[in-house]
Formats: sequence, structure tokens, C-alpha cells
Amino acid sequence: MKTRQLFFLLALTGLIMAPALAKGSDLLIKNGKILTVTRGVLDRGDVLIRNGIIQAVGTDLQAPPGIRTYDASGKYVMPGIIDSHTHIALSGTNESADTDTAEVDMADVLNAEDLSIFTALSGGATTACTMHGSANPIGGQNVVLKLKWGRPSQDMVVSEAFRTLKFALGENPKRANRSDADEARYPQSRMGVKALIRRELLRARAYMEQWDRYLAQKQSKNPAVLLPPRKDLRLEALADLLRGKLLARVHTYRADETLEFLGLAREFGFKVACFEHIPEAFKITPELKEAGVGTSVFIDSWAYKIEAAEGIALSAAYCTRQGILVSLNSDGGEGIRRLFNEAGKTLRYGRLTEEEALRLITINPAIQLGVDKIVGSLEAGKHGDLAVFNEHPLSAYARCDLTVIEGEVYFDRAAYLQEREEAAKRAKAPKQTGGAR
Repeated sequence: MKTRQLFFLLALTGLIMAPALAKGSDLLIKNGKILTVTRGVLDRGDVLIRNGIIQAVGTDLQAPPGIRTYDASGKYVMPGIIDSHTHIALSGTNESADTDTAEVDMADVLNAEDLSIFTALSGGATTACTMHGSANPIGGQNVVLKLKWGRPSQDMVVSEAFRTLKFALGENPKRANRSDADEARYPQSRMGVKALIRRELLRARAYMEQWDRYLAQKQSKNPAVLLPPRKDLRLEALADLLRGKLLARVHTYRADETLEFLGLAREFGFKVACFEHIPEAFKITPELKEAGVGTSVFIDSWAYKIEAAEGIALSAAYCTRQGILVSLNSDGGEGIRRLFNEAGKTLRYGRLTEEEALRLITINPAIQLGVDKIVGSLEAGKHGDLAVFNEHPLSAYARCDLTVIEGEVYFDRAAYLQEREEAAKRAKAPKQTGGAR
């Protein structure tokens, strides 16, 4: 049986869902090299998780009776990896027929059976922001997930995360590579993209003011008999952006367009949580720092389209040293299992320290997503999300051996390989034929 066929067989039968240790939410990791990210390194330390929460990080910790123990001797323990921008676990990515689709919500189309979730776990990823695509100047609302393979989609949603709305600039929303069917759709230029976003924000501001006047009159001492304004779900979302209840996450490549969007944010008073991809970020670090806006980037991927031609591999490290909050992203379902490799490249491209490199895939994206109080580092009081590697996770030879979310093991490489071997033997075994009837 081919490997891919076997993988799907195991997925369907549930053998890769919950290996050996995946019961309960109490766990003691013993004797590993603990990379806390925010509080240094313990050469031979332990992590105790009770009821899904890290109770202690230290040395010579003792587990209460009955708590499972995993011996991480010779291995490295780090916080679960966080992908700040991906599109996994969705039954649709773009609502591309219109230019403004702020009312659509990725939480409505979650696909808990997407095998990319398991792929992500095999690389130590535990949390991801899965996003609307970039076909529209104004896309839909994004959702942050814990990658709990085998659980219902509602169990994955991280309620503590910021609410964010996707925007897109440049070639994608102006349909640089459009089909004939797209030719009539506005906008088809960069100036049109900016103009459309401003037009929709002006509509949202007027809508918000209508509702504010109505509510103020309704709550006054002598309220007039008024009909409420007509509710518009699209404008409701954009009004939430203007009220600060939603934050913008912006697909952008060129420095000039990024600065133009920052101008819109100042003009309308909304907050930008993060600029996505942005290969030209190194050109505008003073402006990004002044605005307090972070970036979510690739390392050495550029020139795959015209507006990505001026990217450089040093950008992530350079921006980090300039005080920009930088994270790394996969933008998909394959690279998410190799984000630790991407972080490792910053030791070569920019000479970041090991801790600075690890921050790019742990605490930095946690801050950008608004979940740094619960994940992103190994500290008492945070969720018990961690990954165990056979070597230092920034090594080219590293592999993830164990992935834990809230004390439950969702990926155990040794148990998975054993299950796969047994399934292969069963598949090769001669089928029993019944006797004559």
C-alpha cells in the first residue's frame, strides 16, 4: 500500500488521532532541556501540567500519584509553535465574487477533518490563525484555533484571541492574473483598491454614526419614537473595526501601499494588528515602529511574483533588531510543519540569537494574536501547550517527537510509527476466505 493511501487509512480509522498518551490533561515532562523562550533555558528541567495548565517549570518536580510522565532526557522542550497566518481547517478561503465581504466569518466554515491539522501537529504547531484569502480588498473575519486533531471544530476556537478582519492590497485584490470572467470587476488598479477601502470605511462611519444617534436618543429622558436604522451585516463588521472591536490584518507587499494603508488607519482611527508577508518591510521600519504595527513574514521566499521581487532574506532579522514585532507564517498547510526550520534560518540570515529566533514562532505571534497570556512561552499559569524535539528545534536535523495541547498529547511520533507499521502488516496479510456454503 502506498504511503499516502496508508496515511488516509490511518486518518479514517482514527489511529493517528490520539496516540499512547492522549488521555486526560495532566502530564509531567521530565529531564528535558527546557526552552522557556521568555525566562531562559533549563538544562535539565521539568514541566508539570495539571488540568491543562502549566503548574510549574523547574527541576526535580514530582508528579502527584497517577499523573503520566514523559521522559524527555536528551531532548528539547519548547512552547507549542504558533502560526500567525495560514488557511488550514477551512471549507473555503475566499469569497471572491465581491470586493467587500467583511460580513463573512471563517469560524462558520471550519473543517475539523482537514489532514493539515495533523500535519501541523507533526511539526510541533499547536495554535494557528486561519484566515480569509486575499482576493478582495476587504475580506472576511479570521479565527484562531488550537489544533486539536480529532475534536469538534467548536472545541478548537480560541475565544481569548483578538477579533481580526482581513484586508488585501496589491496584485491579488486588483486581479493582476485575472480570468476573463473577472474583467468587469472593480477595482483593477492599486489606486482603485485604496479608493474602494476608503469608500467602504466612509460608509461604515456614516452607519456607525446613525446607530450612535439612534441609541443616544433612545436612552435619553424624553426618547422620541424612532425606527432603528436598517441593520447591515457588512457595515456592522466595518463599524466594529472603527470602534476598536475588530483589528485589521493586511496582506501587503510593497512599501508604498503599506504606508498608504497606515494613512487610512490614522484617518479613520482603527488599529492594524499586523501586516502579512510584506517583503519590503525593511524599507519602512521607522514608520512601522512609530505605528506600533508588527509583521508576519516568510524568510527566504520572494520573487515568485513581480511585487515580491525586492524581498531579502535578512528582512525578518533586520526588522526584529529595529524593534518591530516579527512573526513567521506558513500561509498554508505544508510549511506549517516546518516553521522551526524557518526560524532556524534567521541564525544564518541576520545572526539572531536562539531565543530571538524562537520568539518568531512562539511569543511574538501570540502577542500579535492577543493570546500571549495563555500561550507562547513555558510559564506557570499558561496553557500546557508544548513540543518536544529530538534535537534543538533550530537545528536542520531536528524533528518533533511529541506535541501537547492543554496537557493532552495530540502527536506522538513513536506511537504513530508503531501504529503505521501494524496497519501496514494488516494490509499485507492474506485475507481469510470462508468455506463453501
